[in-house]
Amino acid sequence: MKQRIAVLLLGLIPWAEVHAQAQTATTTFKVTTKVQAVCAVTAVDLAFGNYTSKSATPLLATTTLQATCTPNSSYNIGLNAGTTAGATVNQRKMASGATNTLNYQLYSDAARSTIWGNTTGTDTVTGVGTGLAQSLTVYGSVPAAQASPAGDYQDIITVTVFY
Repeated sequence: MKQRIAVLLLGLIPWAEVHAQAQTATTTFKVTTKVQAVCAVTAVDLAFGNYTSKSATPLLATTTLQATCTPNSSYNIGLNAGTTAGATVNQRKMASGATNTLNYQLYSDAARSTIWGNTTGTDTVTGVGTGLAQSLTVYGSVPAAQASPAGDYQDIITVTVFY
């Protein structure tokens, strides 16, 4: 009878579970995403101050732009001609009223020799993103001896980041 009990007890052991726990099966799966290039730009107004047509030297001023782009993303920053009628990138104009204008220019270098335009690969400023804000200086000049009537002159420039 003792032999029968031992056989019965052995028959109750879950052999299939013991066997399954002794072996494993594995697989893998990929985890993916695509990081999109992204850029943002901010600008500070450019204020030249007071101008007089009797001045023998140009009126100079600077402002800054900040570009924040995805790390290692190439970008170009362009400045358009502005909103004043008849203005071009090569001859920007501020307006006072409907007909009064005052010429000015925006440059990408401190010597004020390279006009900052809006054509990628020609007259824009290039950079490579770091993920942090990168400052760029805009150099402005109002030519001397312009015979413009007294008034408050302004223009609006659109900054575009191509990336």
